Amino acid sequence: MSKLVDLSHLWGLHTPPWSGYPSAKIYYWQRLQDQGVVSQMIETTLHMGTHLDAPMHLGGVGDIASIPLEQLYGDGVIVDISKDVGEFDIIKPEHITKKIKVKKGDILIYYTGWMRYYTGGSEMNEETYMCRHPGGYLEMANWIAEMEFKWTGFDCGSADHPMNTSIRNRRPDIRKQFEKKVGKSVDEMFPEEHIFCMHRIPFPKKIIHVENVGGDLDKVGTIRCKIGAFPWRFEGGEAAMCRVVAWID
Repeated sequence: MSKLVDLSHLWGLHTPPWSGYPSAKIYYWQRLQDQGVVSQMIETTLHMGTHLDAPMHLGGVGDIASIPLEQLYGDGVIVDISKDVGEFDIIKPEHITKKIKVKKGDILIYYTGWMRYYTGGSEMNEETYMCRHPGGYLEMANWIAEMEFKWTGFDCGSADHPMNTSIRNRRPDIRKQFEKKVGKSVDEMFPEEHIFCMHRIPFPKKIIHVENVGGDLDKVGTIRCKIGAFPWRFEGGEAAMCRVVAWID
Protein backbone atom coordinates (compact mmCIF):
# COMPACT_ATOMS: atom_id res chain seq x y z
CA MET A 1 0.00 0.00 0.00
CA SER A 2 1.31 3.45 -0.94
CA LYS A 3 1.90 6.28 1.52
CA LEU A 4 1.05 9.79 0.38
CA VAL A 5 3.85 12.29 1.01
CA ASP A 6 3.15 16.00 0.67
CA LEU A 7 5.94 17.86 -1.14
CA SER A 8 4.29 21.29 -0.99
CA HIS A 9 5.08 24.31 1.14
CA LEU A 10 2.42 25.96 3.26
CA TRP A 11 1.04 29.05 1.50
CA GLY A 12 0.09 32.19 3.40
CA LEU A 13 0.89 35.73 4.46
CA HIS A 14 4.61 35.06 4.93
CA THR A 15 5.18 33.14 1.69
CA PRO A 16 8.09 34.81 -0.14
CA PRO A 17 7.52 35.89 -3.75
CA TRP A 18 10.10 35.47 -6.49
CA SER A 19 12.81 38.14 -6.22
CA GLY A 20 11.48 41.50 -7.37
CA TYR A 21 7.83 40.43 -7.36
CA PRO A 22 5.28 41.95 -4.95
CA SER A 23 4.12 40.09 -1.87
CA ALA A 24 0.60 38.68 -1.71
CA LYS A 25 -2.29 40.63 -0.22
CA ILE A 26 -4.63 38.46 1.84
CA TYR A 27 -7.66 39.92 3.57
CA TYR A 28 -11.20 39.21 4.71
CA TRP A 29 -14.01 40.24 2.34
CA GLN A 30 -16.76 39.14 4.71
CA ARG A 31 -16.64 38.30 8.40
CA LEU A 32 -18.96 36.12 10.44
CA GLN A 33 -20.15 38.85 12.80
CA ASP A 34 -21.18 41.15 9.92
CA GLN A 35 -22.52 38.90 7.14
CA GLY A 36 -22.91 35.55 8.85
CA VAL A 37 -20.33 34.03 6.51
CA VAL A 38 -16.55 34.11 6.12
CA SER A 39 -14.95 34.89 2.74
CA GLN A 40 -11.51 36.14 1.81
CA MET A 41 -9.73 37.89 -1.06
CA ILE A 42 -6.23 37.20 -2.36
CA GLU A 43 -4.18 39.39 -4.70
CA THR A 44 -0.98 37.63 -5.72
CA THR A 45 1.50 36.89 -8.44
CA LEU A 46 1.52 33.27 -9.57
CA HIS A 47 5.17 32.66 -8.68
CA MET A 48 4.80 32.22 -4.95
CA GLY A 49 5.22 29.07 -2.93
CA THR A 50 5.11 25.67 -4.60
CA HIS A 51 4.03 26.46 -8.17
CA LEU A 52 4.15 25.11 -11.70
CA ASP A 53 5.45 27.18 -14.62
CA ALA A 54 3.73 26.66 -17.98
CA PRO A 55 5.57 27.08 -21.33
CA MET A 56 3.67 30.37 -21.71
CA HIS A 57 5.74 31.84 -18.86
CA LEU A 58 8.71 32.33 -21.19
CA GLY A 59 6.62 33.31 -24.19
CA GLY A 60 6.00 29.78 -25.42
CA VAL A 61 2.79 28.11 -26.49
CA GLY A 62 0.82 26.39 -23.74
CA ASP A 63 -1.01 27.65 -20.67
CA ILE A 64 -1.64 25.80 -17.43
CA ALA A 65 -5.02 24.50 -18.62
CA SER A 66 -3.42 22.92 -21.69
CA ILE A 67 -1.15 20.62 -19.66
CA PRO A 68 -2.67 17.10 -19.81
CA LEU A 69 -3.23 15.14 -16.61
CA GLU A 70 -1.02 12.39 -18.03
CA GLN A 71 1.91 14.82 -17.94
CA LEU A 72 1.24 15.93 -14.40
CA TYR A 73 1.27 12.43 -12.88
CA GLY A 74 3.43 9.37 -13.44
CA ASP A 75 6.59 7.42 -12.68
CA GLY A 76 9.58 9.34 -11.48
CA VAL A 77 12.50 9.72 -9.13
CA ILE A 78 13.21 11.88 -6.13
CA VAL A 79 16.95 12.39 -5.72
CA ASP A 80 18.79 13.73 -2.66
CA ILE A 81 21.80 15.75 -3.85
CA SER A 82 21.99 17.90 -0.72
CA LYS A 83 25.46 16.58 0.25
CA ASP A 84 26.85 17.35 -3.20
CA VAL A 85 25.76 20.94 -3.83
CA GLY A 86 25.89 24.15 -1.84
CA GLU A 87 25.83 27.92 -2.15
CA PHE A 88 26.16 29.14 -5.77
CA ASP A 89 27.06 25.65 -7.06
CA ILE A 90 26.13 24.56 -10.57
CA ILE A 91 23.91 21.47 -10.63
CA LYS A 92 24.89 18.94 -13.30
CA PRO A 93 23.28 15.74 -14.61
CA GLU A 94 25.94 13.63 -12.88
CA HIS A 95 24.63 14.82 -9.51
CA ILE A 96 21.43 12.97 -10.38
CA THR A 97 22.64 9.98 -12.40
CA LYS A 98 25.26 8.84 -9.88
CA LYS A 99 22.52 8.43 -7.28
CA ILE A 100 19.80 6.52 -9.17
CA LYS A 101 18.86 5.24 -12.61
CA VAL A 102 16.77 7.83 -14.41
CA LYS A 103 14.55 6.89 -17.34
CA LYS A 104 13.50 8.90 -20.35
CA GLY A 105 10.07 10.37 -19.77
CA ASP A 106 10.32 10.28 -15.96
CA ILE A 107 9.27 12.99 -13.56
CA LEU A 108 12.38 14.27 -11.77
CA ILE A 109 12.51 16.02 -8.39
CA TYR A 110 15.87 16.87 -6.87
CA TYR A 111 16.42 17.87 -3.26
CA THR A 112 19.27 20.34 -2.76
CA GLY A 113 18.70 20.96 0.95
CA TRP A 114 17.93 24.60 0.24
CA MET A 115 14.39 24.33 1.63
CA ARG A 116 15.92 24.72 5.09
CA TYR A 117 16.26 28.44 4.27
CA TYR A 118 12.63 28.79 3.18
CA THR A 119 10.01 30.50 5.35
CA GLY A 120 9.54 28.32 8.43
CA GLY A 121 12.66 26.29 7.68
CA SER A 122 15.25 25.28 10.24
CA GLU A 123 17.70 27.97 9.01
CA MET A 124 15.15 30.43 7.60
CA ASN A 125 16.83 33.12 5.50
CA GLU A 126 14.82 34.50 2.59
CA GLU A 127 17.82 36.19 0.97
CA THR A 128 19.93 33.02 1.02
CA TYR A 129 17.00 30.96 -0.25
CA MET A 130 16.22 33.17 -3.24
CA CYS A 131 19.62 34.62 -4.12
CA ARG A 132 22.35 32.07 -3.25
CA HIS A 133 20.91 28.67 -4.12
CA PRO A 134 22.58 26.12 -6.41
CA GLY A 135 21.13 25.93 -9.91
CA GLY A 136 21.44 24.35 -13.31
CA TYR A 137 23.09 25.75 -16.42
CA LEU A 138 23.42 24.70 -20.07
CA GLU A 139 24.54 21.11 -19.41
CA MET A 140 21.63 20.47 -17.08
CA ALA A 141 19.10 22.26 -19.30
CA ASN A 142 20.11 20.29 -22.40
CA TRP A 143 20.09 16.99 -20.50
CA ILE A 144 16.57 17.66 -19.23
CA ALA A 145 15.45 18.31 -22.79
CA GLU A 146 17.18 15.17 -24.08
CA MET A 147 15.60 13.04 -21.35
CA GLU A 148 12.13 14.29 -22.29
CA PHE A 149 11.07 14.49 -18.66
CA LYS A 150 7.38 15.14 -18.02
CA TRP A 151 8.43 17.83 -15.58
CA THR A 152 11.12 18.58 -13.04
CA GLY A 153 10.95 20.01 -9.52
CA PHE A 154 13.40 21.28 -6.91
CA ASP A 155 13.53 22.99 -3.53
CA CYS A 156 14.86 26.32 -4.84
CA GLY A 157 13.31 29.57 -6.01
CA SER A 158 14.43 28.91 -9.58
CA ALA A 159 15.85 26.07 -11.64
CA ASP A 160 18.44 28.51 -12.95
CA HIS A 161 21.55 29.53 -11.08
CA PRO A 162 20.67 32.85 -9.37
CA MET A 163 23.44 34.65 -11.26
CA ASN A 164 21.85 33.47 -14.50
CA THR A 165 18.60 35.24 -13.63
CA SER A 166 17.51 38.86 -13.14
CA ILE A 167 19.00 38.68 -9.62
CA ARG A 168 22.42 39.33 -11.18
CA ASN A 169 21.33 42.93 -11.85
CA ARG A 170 18.84 43.38 -9.01
CA ARG A 171 21.41 42.53 -6.33
CA PRO A 172 24.83 43.89 -7.39
CA ASP A 173 26.11 43.29 -3.85
CA ILE A 174 25.41 39.55 -4.09
CA ARG A 175 26.83 39.53 -7.61
CA LYS A 176 30.12 40.89 -6.20
CA GLN A 177 30.12 38.21 -3.51
CA PHE A 178 29.68 35.52 -6.15
CA GLU A 179 32.43 36.93 -8.38
CA LYS A 180 34.82 37.11 -5.43
CA LYS A 181 34.06 33.49 -4.52
CA VAL A 182 34.58 32.03 -8.02
CA GLY A 183 37.24 34.45 -9.25
CA LYS A 184 35.36 35.20 -12.47
CA SER A 185 32.84 37.76 -13.61
CA VAL A 186 29.16 36.87 -13.95
CA ASP A 187 29.27 37.88 -17.62
CA GLU A 188 32.15 35.47 -18.19
CA MET A 189 30.46 32.54 -16.46
CA PHE A 190 26.91 33.24 -17.61
CA PRO A 191 26.79 35.20 -20.88
CA GLU A 192 23.60 37.20 -21.33
CA GLU A 193 22.46 35.11 -24.29
CA HIS A 194 22.06 32.08 -22.01
CA ILE A 195 20.09 33.79 -19.24
CA PHE A 196 17.26 31.66 -17.81
CA CYS A 197 18.43 28.70 -19.94
CA MET A 198 16.83 26.21 -17.51
CA HIS A 199 13.54 27.74 -18.59
CA ARG A 200 14.30 28.64 -22.20
CA ILE A 201 15.68 25.29 -23.35
CA PRO A 202 13.16 22.78 -21.86
CA PHE A 203 9.99 24.90 -22.08
CA PRO A 204 9.69 24.98 -25.91
CA LYS A 205 9.70 21.17 -25.72
CA LYS A 206 6.80 21.35 -23.24
CA ILE A 207 9.08 20.17 -20.41
CA ILE A 208 8.00 22.32 -17.48
CA HIS A 209 9.00 22.60 -13.84
CA VAL A 210 7.75 23.12 -10.29
CA GLU A 211 9.63 25.67 -8.22
CA ASN A 212 9.81 25.73 -4.41
CA VAL A 213 9.07 22.05 -3.83
CA GLY A 214 8.96 21.49 -0.08
CA GLY A 215 6.79 19.78 2.52
CA ASP A 216 8.41 16.50 3.57
CA LEU A 217 10.88 16.39 0.69
CA ASP A 218 13.78 16.36 3.16
CA LYS A 219 12.50 13.09 4.65
CA VAL A 220 12.16 11.12 1.41
CA GLY A 221 15.76 10.47 0.37
CA THR A 222 16.51 8.97 -3.05
CA ILE A 223 13.75 6.78 -4.41
CA ARG A 224 11.67 5.79 -7.43
CA CYS A 225 7.94 6.32 -6.97
CA LYS A 226 4.77 7.81 -8.42
CA ILE A 227 4.67 11.61 -8.40
CA GLY A 228 2.00 14.17 -9.20
CA ALA A 229 1.65 17.95 -9.37
CA PHE A 230 -1.85 19.40 -9.43
CA PRO A 231 -2.48 23.06 -10.30
CA TRP A 232 -5.96 24.40 -10.94
CA ARG A 233 -7.24 24.24 -14.53
CA PHE A 234 -6.20 27.81 -15.31
CA GLU A 235 -7.06 28.94 -18.84
CA GLY A 236 -4.59 31.58 -20.02
CA GLY A 237 -2.41 31.05 -16.95
CA GLU A 238 1.36 31.24 -17.31
CA ALA A 239 1.85 29.61 -13.90
CA ALA A 240 -0.21 28.32 -10.99
CA MET A 241 0.26 27.35 -7.37
CA CYS A 242 -0.02 23.58 -7.05
CA ARG A 243 0.05 20.62 -4.66
CA VAL A 244 2.90 18.16 -5.21
CA VAL A 245 2.48 14.61 -3.92
CA ALA A 246 4.57 11.43 -3.96
CA TRP A 247 3.11 7.94 -3.66
CA ILE A 248 5.74 5.86 -1.87
CA ASP A 249 5.42 2.11 -1.25
